[in-house]
Amino acid sequence: MCQACFQPDPVSGSLRFCHCGSPETLAIMRRIEADISRRQMLGGMAAVVGMFAGFGLAPRGAKAQTPARPILLTNLRLFDGENLSLRDGVGILIDNGRIAALPAPGQGPGDAQVIDCGGRAVVPGLIDTHWHATLASVSQVVAMTQDIGFLHLMAGQEAGATLMRGFTTVRDVGGPAFGLKAAVDRGVVTGPRIFPAGAIISQTSGHGDFRFGNSLPMMPGDPADYASRQGMSALADGVPEVLRRTREQLMKGASQIKITAGGGVASQYDPLESLQFTEAEIRAAVDAASDWGTYVCAHVYTSPGIRRCIAAGVKSIEHGQLADEDTVRLMADSDTWWSIQPFLADEDANQYADPKAVAAQRAVAEGTARAFEWADKHRVNWAFGSDILYGGGESQGRQLAKLSRFMSPLAALHRATGAAGRLLALSGARAPYDGRLGVIAQGALADLLVIDGDPEQGLDWLGDKANLRLIMKNGRVFKDELSGDTI
Repeated sequence: MCQACFQPDPVSGSLRFCHCGSPETLAIMRRIEADISRRQMLGGMAAVVGMFAGFGLAPRGAKAQTPARPILLTNLRLFDGENLSLRDGVGILIDNGRIAALPAPGQGPGDAQVIDCGGRAVVPGLIDTHWHATLASVSQVVAMTQDIGFLHLMAGQEAGATLMRGFTTVRDVGGPAFGLKAAVDRGVVTGPRIFPAGAIISQTSGHGDFRFGNSLPMMPGDPADYASRQGMSALADGVPEVLRRTREQLMKGASQIKITAGGGVASQYDPLESLQFTEAEIRAAVDAASDWGTYVCAHVYTSPGIRRCIAAGVKSIEHGQLADEDTVRLMADSDTWWSIQPFLADEDANQYADPKAVAAQRAVAEGTARAFEWADKHRVNWAFGSDILYGGGESQGRQLAKLSRFMSPLAALHRATGAAGRLLALSGARAPYDGRLGVIAQGALADLLVIDGDPEQGLDWLGDKANLRLIMKNGRVFKDELSGDTI
């Protein structure tokens, strides 16, 4: 019942009840929402979202097209996200947001809108399995001190830039991304699909504890710190608190749960090799997530931490570059996923003044090459993630391109498409989108890129978004330069 409509009748004194929740009203609202969606597809939402235009948040208009009209891509070379080769002599038919078929040349419905790809390669929309949508475009000082509204506006702007880099889906592994996800899904802002984890769940003194030392000790009744209040992190000590914080994120709509099970390079207090959360605490998060049909991913670098996570049922290891070979073998045997980032201490890496952080960064960089080698050797399920924090989002494509130093270009691209899509599928019923991602196959969601570049020969084209000639998400064209039009 709507509180605004629930009031006494001034004449009779009897209560008047609103009809906001009646079946008739709900049916009307569904028709209105469907009409809004239809008008948005035709460009009719401009007046509604124009207020965002000055900040660069207004959604880019989709290329004018009748929603019911299928799209047929022709004259292309196909990388389907799974097979490590390009396929000729095939088109891509898109209908109602999905891949309807891969017809032979000359086939397809006569009423389809035809897009000639000019012999270019077509690849699935890219997936970043380790992204922080609300923390990627601002400095750490800004993230921890500025008004949260500013952070969300910056995140909205960065979401549009992320999509224009060709990343049509991200797995957000820490931060208040629920509102941004809703805005993207409703078309208020342009951006990728978001699989949100919500707040990073951390023990006191853990990698997700962003408090300053002068705020200790925490006393009963003390207010939550800024990061906890804004949904960046959630501190939990002991099984009951871990259960509570995990369930809170699930209540908000988390598609997976993120915990910190070890130290980090950028951490102010916790050593890189520290173990965080007991096995019982980790298992509590795993049990709560499993009860909702989803899984836990864990920030951790070292072998003891990884082994503790695997024993407790964690399904995805984030980072892990300091694992020894026996631990990597255990990851393969236990069917544990590995989200690996190309941390190479290069020009794209975060810069640190603290000698301890510099040494930790160097150790992780040295372990990165081994991680790729052992993941391939022992056939671990793994996927690409960038983990860009506190600025540098423009390097996202370059980060993926760096994988080709350790494997073939198509094998690297597979880790940000087909393999990444399989990692996202661990969310099961908690997955926010219904359909396969990361592949161009019949029935999959229609996310794809038409590129200037040969993905069999290299991935340097990822470093310049101008090489992305067409960007499609969910069957909608967000960028089209094939016909001379820029959307």
